[in-house]
Amino acid sequence: MQFRRVVITGLGSLNPLANTVPEYWKALLAGQRGAADITLFDASKFKTRFACEVKGFDPGNYLDRKEARKLDRFSQLAIAACEEAVNDAGLLENKPDPDRTGVIWGSGIGGLRTFLDEVSNFAKGDGTPRFNPFFIPKMIADIAAGHISMRYGYRGPNFCTVSACASSTNAVIDAFNYIRLGMADIILSGGSEAAVNEAGIGGFGAMHALSERNDSPETASRPFDLDRDGFVLGEGAGCLILEELEHAKARGAKIYAEVAGGGMSADAYHLTATHPEGLGAFNVMRNALRDAGMTTSDIDYINVHGTSTPVGDPSEAMAIGKLFGEDAYRLNISSTKSMTGHLLGAAGAIEAIATVLSVANDAIPPTVNHFTDDPAFDPKLNFTFNEAQYRTVNAALSNTFGFGGHNASIIVKKYHS
Repeated sequence: MQFRRVVITGLGSLNPLANTVPEYWKALLAGQRGAADITLFDASKFKTRFACEVKGFDPGNYLDRKEARKLDRFSQLAIAACEEAVNDAGLLENKPDPDRTGVIWGSGIGGLRTFLDEVSNFAKGDGTPRFNPFFIPKMIADIAAGHISMRYGYRGPNFCTVSACASSTNAVIDAFNYIRLGMADIILSGGSEAAVNEAGIGGFGAMHALSERNDSPETASRPFDLDRDGFVLGEGAGCLILEELEHAKARGAKIYAEVAGGGMSADAYHLTATHPEGLGAFNVMRNALRDAGMTTSDIDYINVHGTSTPVGDPSEAMAIGKLFGEDAYRLNISSTKSMTGHLLGAAGAIEAIATVLSVANDAIPPTVNHFTDDPAFDPKLNFTFNEAQYRTVNAALSNTFGFGGHNASIIVKKYHS
């Protein structure tokens, strides 16, 4: 069958660097860092006492007080990101057919704050079950997609993808597929996460996954650096409006880029570690290229998963070298997690936004916090260390990998009529 073309017509995000997409992009190119001491709870007894929090977020700017209390923070952030994206795409003035407009959202964990509070309150009590009636609908991971659809009255495909840190990339790939197969015209896609709390920091800390560089939080996320010691937990949301090309042209929509293809794979190897030879990463990038009908020579930039872990970074770099061969040396590679931290299920969304803007603006955000070369990495690879670089970006790939061996990659390219 003839696939329909899919373009991106709106963007929205709240993340550790900024609360709007234009400010986010400006901060990325400037190499700003979002890590600081935790303010959302008392972290003084934790081994890791810093994170990448969203700053200055007021849910009252998007929801009335009564409604806000019914939503966990991860859903509040989702609503805020979608509001910016819907406005950016002009969907409030030019309302689409609600039956052809959907929401496919991603979250790796969902309402962890709500779950923690409710169970803690029960444990402190006398055993009498006293739970908030909104406990379950605040906590479940799919609920953000439901709230978004109810806010705008969109009655098309509606669900949440849950694949750990690959969740929101999987959501965008699903949205792409639903539209190109003719099952929807517009889909709001992306993801949100709000796990900066006692359970999130404590849980990942117990796995020794987090950096413990408490004396210098802003330099703690060090992808591909010799002294990297773990990721920095982040929170936030990102929304991309995916739209069928002819539908977008008919309403005169602004087009940022075209979605070229997506790939998925599994490591089938380990509960939390990536395959040591990068097999899953190799397969997912290869699958994305095949889906897009592209070769390695077509890609100019890879926004890598690059979490700043001792094991994960080398396996991804190894996979790039194996798949791209000599083409790897003409690529720009960067990890924006060096600035935003790791947003878990929302990582793919905000990194897809960064990738779209790289294609739209011919600019590569840097991998900051590079101090010492690691001999484990091929010195001819361009990791875009410490400063943004500017070049023509015709097509770019964004990688996300999750616990359980879930891998998802998406390719976006310049739109040409």
